[in-house]
Amino acid sequence: MQLRMVLAAVTLSGAASAQNIDVQNGQDLFLYFCAECHGKDAESIGPMAEMLAIDPPELTTLAERNEGEFPAEAVAKQIDGSLIVANHGDMPIFGPYLETAQSVAIKLPSGQPMMVTQHLADLIAYLKTIQSERH
Repeated sequence: MQLRMVLAAVTLSGAASAQNIDVQNGQDLFLYFCAECHGKDAESIGPMAEMLAIDPPELTTLAERNEGEFPAEAVAKQIDGSLIVANHGDMPIFGPYLETAQSVAIKLPSGQPMMVTQHLADLIAYLKTIQSERH
């Protein structure tokens, strides 16, 4: 069986611009995998949060905490488990659950592309859309 790879350039430092990116699917994935801990509105008030050793971060302020730049690479690596951190807390590694036959090249703020699965690209695009404008 041959896997079909679909490549799409997506600029996550701006709005998702490729037709292959599905922000609604990203929101659905967020509600399914993330909302129990991060809350439906991504503000760290999910019903499971009180049972965790480390409070889950508010996801609407990722760009704000990164000098106004959405940290797409760090977010992708945190979600898929490839970010090596001492304090990963209770967050599960979701990479295996987000695998798809399709891969997407997301363009990082540095201009470098990063290959991620279609589902992960959708989820990252959704997280980008919910960033607050407080900074």
